[in-house]
Amino acid sequence: MRVTRLAFAVSALTVAAAAHAQPAGPAAADPADARTATALQCGRLFDARSGRMLDARTVVVRNGRIEQVLAGAASVPGARVIDLSTRTCSPGWTDLHVHLDGESSPDSYSEGFRLDEVDFAFRSVGYAKKTLQAGFTSVRDLGGSVQLHLRDAVNAGLIEGPRIWAAGKSIATTGGHADPTNGYNEALSHLIGPPGPTEGVINSPDEARQAVRQRYKDGSDVIKITATGGVLSYAKSADAPQFTVEEVRAIVDTAKDYGYKVAAHAHGTEGMKRAVLGGVTSIEHGTYMTDEVMSLMKQKGTWYIPTISAGRFVAEKAKIEGYFPAVVRPKAERIGALIQDTAKRAYRNGVKIGFGTDMGVGPHGENAREFIYMVEAGMPAAAALQSATIHAAQVLGVDDQGVIEAGKRADIIALDGDPLQDINAVMKVEFVMKDGVVYKQAGRTP
Repeated sequence: MRVTRLAFAVSALTVAAAAHAQPAGPAAADPADARTATALQCGRLFDARSGRMLDARTVVVRNGRIEQVLAGAASVPGARVIDLSTRTCSPGWTDLHVHLDGESSPDSYSEGFRLDEVDFAFRSVGYAKKTLQAGFTSVRDLGGSVQLHLRDAVNAGLIEGPRIWAAGKSIATTGGHADPTNGYNEALSHLIGPPGPTEGVINSPDEARQAVRQRYKDGSDVIKITATGGVLSYAKSADAPQFTVEEVRAIVDTAKDYGYKVAAHAHGTEGMKRAVLGGVTSIEHGTYMTDEVMSLMKQKGTWYIPTISAGRFVAEKAKIEGYFPAVVRPKAERIGALIQDTAKRAYRNGVKIGFGTDMGVGPHGENAREFIYMVEAGMPAAAALQSATIHAAQVLGVDDQGVIEAGKRADIIALDGDPLQDINAVMKVEFVMKDGVVYKQAGRTP
């Protein structure tokens, strides 16, 4: 049954892609343009490496790569010129924590019983496009049912979306935040049976290794674990630790065999501590992060991905009667409001911070609002922008994106305004290029 449903999901992505791709639209680059240089004449350029705003630059793009960066509005013989002289150019942004197969709503908890992967696949096509149009040329999708196929459809050029690092099924423990059978009644639980490593549920180091190998078999790009309880899972605790250090270490060590990084969802202090000691690459959310945990993260080089957007979203929705189930509502109300303050303390303590929103909890396409929340939390605008560019590339373990320099991927966006002077400019993305292809340009209808 699972194979059949996934086959339908792939079909859905293909059908949606065909409908979406005809016609390609005037904003998309013609394939012939790959042989011709494109000169982006930028009024300002954010240098992600230094965190400084540079004056006018011309960025020359060819074959999906940045060929050179020239001072001023330079003339490039034979190049197609795109006038961005009133805009601020920046490396395309990366959101390190999204879920492209859905969005939170009062119906979310019943949809898993009523809908198939094919339904989530259709939805994901629109969410992917919204994310790209918002300036996010790369994302790390940390758990869902169709993301591996969505990634492949984007890579094949069938649909418009960001470059995707997909985790596939998150790894949990029995009853943990990513146990897919939480909330099932007894009859349904007996019918399905207890989930195991194949379904991403483990209870020993040996099973942990098996679960990682299954993710490799599935084609994942990154491993995601749920090191503590979660806010939106149908379970009482949002912060209890849910892995032993030995289990985390088994996951991390096995992940290294396959070149994987490991992201750890974690709200509670003890679960975070175990995850950091076990060697994870990043802590996601980090609500109850203490000075001890921050110190340990700095020692280990662990990244922190705050996801303030999700915290604020669930705290606001918890005020609405019936939006969340009764077991979820108090968690959302209590924990959601704390994440922005945790981000403030983490930045002051020198913890390395990457950009992530947990969109799918909140609405896709609003990802850039996280920059505003980060600045509200005390991060300088330049540091917030670096978290989604050069620092995000470091979290991913890649060196060919996140900066506008010769030889790097031509992932370039342009804003109406200077975000170092007014961070609200991040909500005014007027131009999006990914791998040298223009997907959005002010004044042109996609």
